[in-house]
Amino acid sequence: MALSLTSLGAYVWVDQPYNRTMKSQTVSTFKVVGVATRIANVEGNSVEEVEALWGKFWGNDIRNKVPNRLGEEFYAVSTDYASDYQGPYTLIIGVAVESFDDVPEGLEAIIIESDTYEKFVSKGKMPDAILRTWFEIWEDKSLTRAYRTDFTVHGAKYIDGDHAEVETFISIKE
Repeated sequence: MALSLTSLGAYVWVDQPYNRTMKSQTVSTFKVVGVATRIANVEGNSVEEVEALWGKFWGNDIRNKVPNRLGEEFYAVSTDYASDYQGPYTLIIGVAVESFDDVPEGLEAIIIESDTYEKFVSKGKMPDAILRTWFEIWEDKSLTRAYRTDFTVHGAKYIDGDHAEVETFISIKE
């Protein structure tokens, strides 16, 4: 069973293969430039806000407008948490960069500091698989989240239809 986002913004469970793996690891510091918004999962219209931000990322071709880009991957970074996953946080969708030289107007720049993360790999049809992973992360009481910076990596496998993969990194307390 997997979670599916309907066009009305409601979640429904659908039959679909789903896999997730977890692995704790240290991630080195890196920089991201992209579009940003402030979101709250419980308050407001978070589904619509996230969809609008992805629409802005794709619609304005942000991936190709950022100078000093490293690689083809793109990232969705959750940071500046007010409290936990239920409180407001900042979501930035962008690309890794070598430097913050010449950041285009209207885009945000963030440094993801080296930290210890729990790594989840979502496999299956997107965005269903990644939504299921986030719901499982939010419900996992054994996960000792630090709420510093969390991010997803959307690489070449992201567009592989029913076999797509996205890596999610959750900052954890040590």
